[in-house]
Amino acid sequence: MSDFHDIPQPDPALLTNMDNRMIREELSCNMEELKLEHEKLHALLNTDQRFTFSEIQIATHDFDESLVIGRGGFGQVYKGTVSNGSCRVDAAIKRLESTSNQGAVEFWAEVEMLSKLRHCHLVSLIGYCNDGQEMILIYEYMPNGTLADRLHKYQNLTWVRRLKICIGAARGLDYLHTGTGINLGVIHRDVKSSNILLDNSWAAKISDFGLSKIGPTNQPFTYVNTMVRGTFGYLDPNYFYTGKLTRKSDVYAFGVVLFEVLCGKKAVDTSIDEEQCSLAAWAHDSIKEGRLKQIVDLNLRGRVSSKCLKEFAQLADRCLHSSPHKRPTMAQVVTGLESILASQEKANQMFSPSDILLIDVPDMHLWLPKKTIFAKMVPTFLFPSSREKSDPDFALLGWDDRYKIVLGVARALAYLQQHAPTLIIHRDVNSSNILLDEQMNPKLSNFKFAKGYTKTDEDHFTEINLAGTL
Repeated sequence: MSDFHDIPQPDPALLTNMDNRMIREELSCNMEELKLEHEKLHALLNTDQRFTFSEIQIATHDFDESLVIGRGGFGQVYKGTVSNGSCRVDAAIKRLESTSNQGAVEFWAEVEMLSKLRHCHLVSLIGYCNDGQEMILIYEYMPNGTLADRLHKYQNLTWVRRLKICIGAARGLDYLHTGTGINLGVIHRDVKSSNILLDNSWAAKISDFGLSKIGPTNQPFTYVNTMVRGTFGYLDPNYFYTGKLTRKSDVYAFGVVLFEVLCGKKAVDTSIDEEQCSLAAWAHDSIKEGRLKQIVDLNLRGRVSSKCLKEFAQLADRCLHSSPHKRPTMAQVVTGLESILASQEKANQMFSPSDILLIDVPDMHLWLPKKTIFAKMVPTFLFPSSREKSDPDFALLGWDDRYKIVLGVARALAYLQQHAPTLIIHRDVNSSNILLDEQMNPKLSNFKFAKGYTKTDEDHFTEINLAGTL
């Protein structure tokens, strides 16, 4: 594992004070330069991208509070409907507030970046408004919100979906770093879960380019000397203490996002013990001490294969390495995540829960996939009975069917004891609790005696009433 603690973590109070001072300096030093750059930019941009303030007022119903869908350092974000070519589309409209720490520098940086960059995993800029004191950005609307909200507010993402979101975001960052289309690399400088948006198909899109910096791509470790900016909890300690910004600073922040996805914890949570306040430090220490399985999000436990869990944690930890040179590139992160996803999907197919029919399960919270439900049962038994002689629909099973049934039941029991969201001992496996569908696929049923457990106590059951069939 990486030598995470070689560089101390930055103090949040210090970061806040430095951030405010640097913003004032950056604004005062660059205003004249900005004016010249903006004149050039206006000439390059499509005039259809520019909206009047009155158009924005109409789109947001004069900034109706009921249309607010988010808030960031720039200001509030509203949902509205605007013209995009010949169509009317839903849009996310971000308005700069007078009290915001951000301003013209970030506004024009965002307009310039998104006007030049096009990628399926970068949020698209529909247009902007620069009218007097009003600075407003108009983006494509992302109906599934931010990754941060899905992890910490709604908590409804499956493990496979989380992996796919991570892959999409990593591809977007790789595109920025390799400079595809503009022959220059872009360092995002504010990678975090709240800047990863999700469209209606759950595809991830990187957003918020106000702090981004452009740099050459022909030298892997080229850095940009710049004032420290970013979000505490995701900020690369090496960048914080040296002022040298590299693409590996984005990699560090993405490593924090990966642990956020795995653990379901925020990057910084001051409401809990100091030892767990910083997700990056806590996750690294937990892995080093052999407590990897204990840091997994409760909503994911039992659903992540051991191999994938180990590889995912190792990849995230490598991203946090104290030496930027030893962190992977975003291209390597993409490759690693794709391999982990393929391995997880293979494991899901191997241990499919389709052989399990869950019935009679009082007071137990178990996952019941839709495909385990079937409408008709075939009256076939593993063993002969008196009914077979009088009912022509009953027939003895051939060897191939018996083998198929036994194999299916074995898979079902392996799933219950190793891969189910709640690990289970059935306690009443017998032929009458093995039901068969029309294709002779077995379904394990009757869970009224079932006992849930965790892997830590599977060898230490005591005081359990006897149950089962003699």
